[in-house]
Amino acid sequence: MIVAVCGLVAIICAVSLQVFGRYILNDTPTWAEALALVLVLYVTMLGAAVGVRDAGHIGMESLLILVPEKIRLKLEILIHILVGIFGGIMAWNTGILALSVMDYKIPTLGISEGVNYIPMVLAGSMIVLFSIEHVIALFVGREVEPAWH
Repeated sequence: MIVAVCGLVAIICAVSLQVFGRYILNDTPTWAEALALVLVLYVTMLGAAVGVRDAGHIGMESLLILVPEKIRLKLEILIHILVGIFGGIMAWNTGILALSVMDYKIPTLGISEGVNYIPMVLAGSMIVLFSIEHVIALFVGREVEPAWH
């Protein structure tokens, strides 16, 4: 989450530089917009992974309070397994996509287009690990401590 917050600060700096360049200098830096777009991907995906870690995702929690405790535990485990499967599929497929576009460059930044897909691979992998953590915590009867207080 700290990396995501630092990325958010970097987005603010890049967009501020764009505005300053456009309206004060009348010369917009061409790389600032592309950098902001890449950073948005990293901030969003890392934030999504932390949301899974902190159980902030949509898990049909409102329906879980209506079922008996034994069934609730099984449904919570199922939800975390399904979220983990989603994370695995996301990581795998965006990894394939990243490899397929690695030879292309983002023109204004001069870096590989695959950089745009790396955050999805990282976030998907973290989602898998965080889902496993939640399942283990449910089995041993413990709460997962939130990453962000």
